[in-house]
Amino acid sequence: MSFRPRLRRPVWLLALAALLLLACYVFRAPLLTGAAQAWVVNEPEAKADVIVVLGGRPDLRPFEAARLYRGGFAPRVLYMNVKLNTLAERGLTLSEGEITRRVLLSNGVPETAMVAVGDGVASTYDESRAVRAWLTTNSAKTILITTDLSHTRRARWIFRKELNGAGVQVHVHAVAPWEYGTTNWWRHEDGVIAFQNEMVKFIYYWAKY
Repeated sequence: MSFRPRLRRPVWLLALAALLLLACYVFRAPLLTGAAQAWVVNEPEAKADVIVVLGGRPDLRPFEAARLYRGGFAPRVLYMNVKLNTLAERGLTLSEGEITRRVLLSNGVPETAMVAVGDGVASTYDESRAVRAWLTTNSAKTILITTDLSHTRRARWIFRKELNGAGVQVHVHAVAPWEYGTTNWWRHEDGVIAFQNEMVKFIYYWAKY
């Protein structure tokens, strides 16, 4: 008889945990959608002095930058001289910077409005430093960064930190990848990997920089 009271608490705790897991499963769509929407930074489109295209996703980011340029949101577009991969080093494929330049050019951004910055950048931190270096000799009060959903929070955090004191406002515009959005990212392997990686990277950036 003395063991029954001790057994009741674990049983109730297990039952409660099972109910919580069941509720999470039943309501996973609104919960995961809400989590993504809370994570993603997507500030209203506004006029800026320059649009910044970060390295990575050349199939996505420069297209949106070109759309913003054509919409009159900024007169210039910065893109990154990204570190060459092995194939580009051996001349077997175009560099990412060149791909980005060609995408911008073919989507309505004239050569005279484009500026390549950085020297073999390999991270968002490198890119923030490259933009800061460009700002030392160029006048800009507002920059508009276009990047994919999961990357927006880390990009805004590091750019605002590195440009602190430069008198520049940083705005971030989120672009949904072709494969998924905030309402279905967990249904796609790429979406799960992207959000998972960005959360880890954000913690790493917070600790390192």
